[in-house]
Amino acid sequence: MTPDSPTLEKPVARARPAPRQLADLPGPRGIPLLGNLLQLDPPRMHQQLEQWCKDFGPFFKLKLGRRYTLIVGDHQAVASMLRDRPDGFKRTTRLEQIGAEMGLKPGVFAANDDEWRRQRRMVMAGFDPAHVKGYFPSLQGVADRLVRRWQKAARDGRDIDLQADLMRYTVDTIAGLAFGAEVNTLESDGDVIQQHLDKIFPALLKRMLSPLPTWRWFPTRTDRELARGMAAVNEAVDGFVAQARRRIEADPALRTQPRNLLEAMIAAADEPGSGITDVQVSGNVMTMLLAGEDTTANTIAWLIDLLWRHPDALARATEEVRRVIGDSKQPSFEQVSQLDFVEACAHETMRLRPVAPILGLQAKKDVVVGGVQVPKGTVVVNLMRRDGVNENHVPRAAAFEPQRWLADGGPGAVAGNARRTSMPFGAGPRICPGRYLALAEMKMLVAMLLWHFEIDGVTTPDGADARERIALTMSAVGLKLRLRLRQPEHERAREHVA
Repeated sequence: MTPDSPTLEKPVARARPAPRQLADLPGPRGIPLLGNLLQLDPPRMHQQLEQWCKDFGPFFKLKLGRRYTLIVGDHQAVASMLRDRPDGFKRTTRLEQIGAEMGLKPGVFAANDDEWRRQRRMVMAGFDPAHVKGYFPSLQGVADRLVRRWQKAARDGRDIDLQADLMRYTVDTIAGLAFGAEVNTLESDGDVIQQHLDKIFPALLKRMLSPLPTWRWFPTRTDRELARGMAAVNEAVDGFVAQARRRIEADPALRTQPRNLLEAMIAAADEPGSGITDVQVSGNVMTMLLAGEDTTANTIAWLIDLLWRHPDALARATEEVRRVIGDSKQPSFEQVSQLDFVEACAHETMRLRPVAPILGLQAKKDVVVGGVQVPKGTVVVNLMRRDGVNENHVPRAAAFEPQRWLADGGPGAVAGNARRTSMPFGAGPRICPGRYLALAEMKMLVAMLLWHFEIDGVTTPDGADARERIALTMSAVGLKLRLRLRQPEHERAREHVA
């Protein structure tokens, strides 16, 4: 080496900074013994956590009783944890315990480890796109019933309780498509299964956050009504399973060619060595009813509200529906598949108003999350919306712009971060198995709405924007829909000639 040659040195490996300890993170000040527990307002807890995320950053702590809970608002850390299931993270032990105490049978939503793997294989087989297409005639029938219900309301000049009717639509759809059961809540205003289902998620969240299990010692009238409702729902679920078993006994070919999800689950459960019992089959029937009812119905309600408040998007969606469907009145599977802008509206709705804005997980081992040391057993609450509505990640993040989800959507299209930051169906191995069905339900409902009706208004009790309320899933409070019957083009043309 000559004197003028540069000195060659070995690169020095930079030591990684030591992980931060959970106790050292910032967070809201609590009180002795209970910590932050009494500060949480369950119906708006997601908004509280999102505000604290602005105040303290994407990683902060809460103290709930004696234990620390990690709150994560960084989408990359959230996605990493979702991909690390079921090995690194699981559903929380408290969710399992409270659910079992209420009478919820084990299903794929709350299952963990090998039990989850067995049930996941069984459930995924029934929810693939090919099966969803096979279920489509049943979906058309339920949509027709909803149209008849709304036509009567339009003729009578009545406001529609949007949330209640959409819950009926999704319950009827799930019962017909997934279980082969005729549950007609849309044409019945009596004591329907949906009225019992509505009580389960709010009670589950309230009990999970309660510092003391008072319902065990001093059950209130509400607690007793919940117990009766759970018994009624479990009886109905057991009836679905019994009906399906009778169909299979009468037609053994259904074991190899099941017509719905429940028949497929029973066939899988009866396979030697499956490890699946009828209790688990019933648990997954309950899971599909609860998850399919709340999540899809709430998303459709938010979608209709957002379309009403954005006339340009409503006009574009209406034009697409009427052009694609033409004079057929009832869209086919192929036509619904062509409603690209309507689907983009659904994705944009789920970005702005995700029905699961928070997701609780529990660490199964010591792990580092976003530079924070997370001990085994720690509960981590993930804020699923935070980065999806953040200008640092999504252009014009607060705006309802469905075109960003289309290939030709312009500079804000999903070539950017919207798809990576918005995870309404979760991510990783435990991504929602019913996502294809949910999108089909959403697009079918919007298609039938915009083909048959003109929207005269979507209102709230106080005239302001719809208020968010969470009970495991997030709903819009008090939305009312007013419709006017649409006059088809050929009828208007005849009147003009006359």
